[in-house]
Amino acid sequence: MRKIFILLSVLLLICSCSDGNVRIAGSLNEDISIYPEYKDVTIPPNIAPLDFCVVGGSSGKFSLLIDGGDSRMVVRGDGGGNFEIPEKRWRNMLSRSRGKDISFTICSYDDGKWMSYDPFVMHVAEEEIDPYLAYRLIPPGYGLWRKMGIYQRNLETYSESPIMENGLTDNNCMNCHSFPNRNPSKMVLHMRAKNAGTLLMDGSSLEKLNTKTPETISALVYPYWHPSERFIAFSNNSTAQSFFMNHPNRIEVFDSNSDVVVYDVERHEIFSSPLLKSKDSFETFPAFSPDGKSLYFCSSAVVDSMPAKYKDAHYSLCRIDFDPESRSFGSKADTLYFASDSLSVSFPRVSPDGGFLVFTRHHFGNFSIWHKDADLWGIDLRSGQAYPLAEANSDDVESYHSWSSNSRWLVFSSRRGDGLYTRPYFAYMDSSGKARKPFLLPQRRPKEYYDEQMFSYNIPELVAGKVRADKHAISSLMRKNPGIDVAFSGEAH
Repeated sequence: MRKIFILLSVLLLICSCSDGNVRIAGSLNEDISIYPEYKDVTIPPNIAPLDFCVVGGSSGKFSLLIDGGDSRMVVRGDGGGNFEIPEKRWRNMLSRSRGKDISFTICSYDDGKWMSYDPFVMHVAEEEIDPYLAYRLIPPGYGLWRKMGIYQRNLETYSESPIMENGLTDNNCMNCHSFPNRNPSKMVLHMRAKNAGTLLMDGSSLEKLNTKTPETISALVYPYWHPSERFIAFSNNSTAQSFFMNHPNRIEVFDSNSDVVVYDVERHEIFSSPLLKSKDSFETFPAFSPDGKSLYFCSSAVVDSMPAKYKDAHYSLCRIDFDPESRSFGSKADTLYFASDSLSVSFPRVSPDGGFLVFTRHHFGNFSIWHKDADLWGIDLRSGQAYPLAEANSDDVESYHSWSSNSRWLVFSSRRGDGLYTRPYFAYMDSSGKARKPFLLPQRRPKEYYDEQMFSYNIPELVAGKVRADKHAISSLMRKNPGIDVAFSGEAH
């Protein structure tokens, strides 16, 4: 009771001294629902304001009292219960609150007096997040589209800008954007169907690559850069989709063949290993270790009669040594996480500090984006112990993910909102590799924004700065240039 009395006294002082006319008469001793669900989340000290709105409540007239200890503010709600937090004051509050909690109290105006709901907190981490997020916006069906593009969001503000839009390349498909070490000046990006090719951007230098060779299954997909920025690991896959009319998982994407290869940026050559290009296995989703000496990938025994037996494909998590000086691989591949008749692995990603690996675990197959059972799991690479990221997971899909530069933040795609659209969520990762409660990408008037946003966020990638791509130069290159033919130089051992 003493704590409640002190809190109400402080809030009364806030309202009287700063914004006035919001004098709390008492507490309702009730919780109140908000959207997005930001209660008890851990946030970076450089994130844009986490605006939210009231869901329900006894009145349409609300005020929000925010207490950062040595800084406080009052935010009046609009008629719909939306709170728009001033950016400058929010930024100043976060800068003073690193490693501390910020308290939020919602008050409603009833019968001529202000009454408070139970307060909640947001925890402000000491560590910042990379300032930009890159992603593809695409209709959720993944089968039909006209408009799509690769976009970037300044996480410290609400500013979104296009990196590349397919309206400049005859409405073709574009996907698999990837950056080395979160470097915004280098990028690889695929375009499919019309104007097909792989774009490699290095500052103002642009290359169009034709990556299908007589020795490989297909053009290259699923890129992951080597930390030296000289090599890019890819898979090449024979992929198809099945669509279901009455099934919890609306779409199934499957491979009938797949290999892993490495592309040498300097030589325009592809090379591989018999352990990555086996006739007895499907290999996919490569990812280099931060020291560049290992290559992680997912592997399943070959399944015949696809798509009839698509549920028989179960992928294990594997690792092979890699020597960048000699462009050679180890003589054996180790299995870190074994598949079983009811488990499969996709999207391995190692933290930049090398301590932990996060992957997506699901019942079968390799394309977890539509699997409602898909969850994020971690592996402590020092002990080999695997464990679920319990705080980050939900009852719906958690799938693609990427790390921040300082290994303290994980962004991942989730369909927990409505089961249809993927949205980006951010989770703090502590020094033991455990996740804390995640938060949704902040937006102004978030309920209206996400209700009206008819595109999914695909492949969220954290980036250390703004990507300054020349969209018109890229368009001209991809539409008019025949491209560089990539060669296959053989299988390294």
